[in-house]
Amino acid sequence: MAELLPLLLFFFTMLVLFSGFPVAFCLGGSSLLFALAASALGYFDLNYLTAIGPRLFGIMVNETLIAIPLFIFMGITLEKSKMAEELLEVMSKLFGSFRGGLAISVCVVGGLLAASTGIVGATVVTMGLISLPSMLRKGYPSSFSSGVICASGTLGQIIPPSIVLIILGDVLGSAYQQAQLEQGIFSPKSISSGDLFRGALVPGLVLMGLYIGYVIFYSVTFRKKFAVEIIEKTEGLSWSLLSRTLKVLIPPLLLVVGVLGSIFAGAATPTEAASVGCAGALLLTSLRGRMNFKILKQVSLETTKLNAMIFSIVIGANIFSLVFRGLEGDEIVQSFLVQLGGDLGFIFLIVMAMIFFLGFFLDFFEIIFVVIPIVAPILLKLGMDPVWLGVMIALNLQTSFLTPPFGFSLFYLRGVAPAHLKSSQIYQGAIPFILIQIVMLMLVYLFPQMTQLLD
Repeated sequence: MAELLPLLLFFFTMLVLFSGFPVAFCLGGSSLLFALAASALGYFDLNYLTAIGPRLFGIMVNETLIAIPLFIFMGITLEKSKMAEELLEVMSKLFGSFRGGLAISVCVVGGLLAASTGIVGATVVTMGLISLPSMLRKGYPSSFSSGVICASGTLGQIIPPSIVLIILGDVLGSAYQQAQLEQGIFSPKSISSGDLFRGALVPGLVLMGLYIGYVIFYSVTFRKKFAVEIIEKTEGLSWSLLSRTLKVLIPPLLLVVGVLGSIFAGAATPTEAASVGCAGALLLTSLRGRMNFKILKQVSLETTKLNAMIFSIVIGANIFSLVFRGLEGDEIVQSFLVQLGGDLGFIFLIVMAMIFFLGFFLDFFEIIFVVIPIVAPILLKLGMDPVWLGVMIALNLQTSFLTPPFGFSLFYLRGVAPAHLKSSQIYQGAIPFILIQIVMLMLVYLFPQMTQLLD
């Protein structure tokens, strides 16, 4: 009976999450209820719950997590600057002479916004409002158009600075230290969000390149019957267009290079770089004449709401983790994975398949805070490189934005898409890009040195 309790806790929590109740209360509330029930049966020591206070204080004083509200503030500020609209305009004209040029420009702008704003919802909604009507008008198939926009918007989850990578860096850092302590290493090494930023940049750019490659392949090979329609009419390449392109591109690129460059060079931590990024975003938005007190108030309120949501989930997940460990769930999971037999690669494949499957029903926050603290120490103790593991998990989690029925990127686009565009067409358009992400996972698995090129 005792061995079944952690499994029952996990499935009970998942069931409560599907109810639609706020995630933080689902995680914390279901865990506390289960702890009380297990204690009444004599299987849980309520003294474990006394650790909740120190854990919450540890969250409050965690300097790494301060980067989350700062990067959110930076991203929302840049979104209010209307930078995305101008980028889409100039890029569509720049790539307009290419077959599928508008779709290519959506991929490129998705990558640029990922490195500057990193907010999936804002990126998908903006590109959906501006690019989707234009793509449909120029003859692009509905499913293909929606797939390009949804997938490009998710690049913000893997291209730094990414909220996913910041949270993963904190969770994996704790798991890595735990794994080393269990191995008898009492001066454990650590990893940071900056390490994951360095590891994820090249795979993120390669993934964007695969998206563009698919767009070109699709436009040339599969849609020859309307190839003429999707060659956009442009003013042609001119000094005027180049100067406008540089005017729009250089400011956000300088900001991105300044933020990421300081992190990669070791001159600043992600938190310090994020604070500089906030100042740069405010300056850039002000120079563009987009900043006033009303907008600043909106940015602050949106940042506060997102930050409160994230950290309430962190608190709930910490309570879940505490109860799960109190029921010796981590030891039971470790024993189960070892008993599966096979090598480390087989165990890793099982874990990644589980994360991919959960992505159909849960968002990345829930998976990171519930699943990763359970399985990561096991994989790290067996000798996996923490940075490579973090990048693989981040790429896997990125698919959760595209996998129906609860892919958030699909819902964001559905909210702004024309009424005649069916949800089934949006789902259909996401399938090729999910397959591309799986290919990217295989590439990073086969060539782990991709995550070490910036070390």
